[in-house]
Amino acid sequence: MINQRGVLSVLLLSSLLLTGCGSEKATDPAADPAAEQAADQAELAARASALGIAPEHVYVTEAPGFTLAQQSVGVLGDDGFSAVYVSRKTGAQLHLSVDRGTMTAETCAEGASAPCEKEGDAWYRGQEYAVPKKGHVVRVSGEGISRDVLREAAEAVHRPSDAELDTLLPPAGERGGGGSEPVERGDLPATGDGAPLNDQNATG
Repeated sequence: MINQRGVLSVLLLSSLLLTGCGSEKATDPAADPAAEQAADQAELAARASALGIAPEHVYVTEAPGFTLAQQSVGVLGDDGFSAVYVSRKTGAQLHLSVDRGTMTAETCAEGASAPCEKEGDAWYRGQEYAVPKKGHVVRVSGEGISRDVLREAAEAVHRPSDAELDTLLPPAGERGGGGSEPVERGDLPATGDGAPLNDQNATG
């Protein structure tokens, strides 16, 4: 005769093991390669602010075959964000931009070259997807890029992880390329009124 208590114990143990495995898969970062640690907010704020970008406007995306052009990253308008991703195969450029505002059926139609179409949380209006966020709009656009690729890039828009932030924005003390340091001239005297030195053979 089969021991019913033993059967019940085995079934209960199996159920617990299955539940435990499922929980571990959902919470263990190693089980989900796509799960990355979000960037430290203080560090993000310092790096973005050094470039004049509002920290809440910094986003990244992903698209098959496209790579971020680091030199393209910069401020848009007053405190918006802009970056370009380039196709390694065709050279096509995918533009990611973030600026203050909102997106509704009315605002989408303003200045649009094609009819606006609502897709989930996003709006499509010919070579551009606009994803409204709290107080700002994330746009993904590109000439000659298929709608499927644009849609995938729009769906992949997210706040940067620690690793992505290191690639995206320079440390706060390294603004680079802005010409903030004065150019040293060799024809200026160390004393006097600071006027350039004239050729000794010059008359007058």
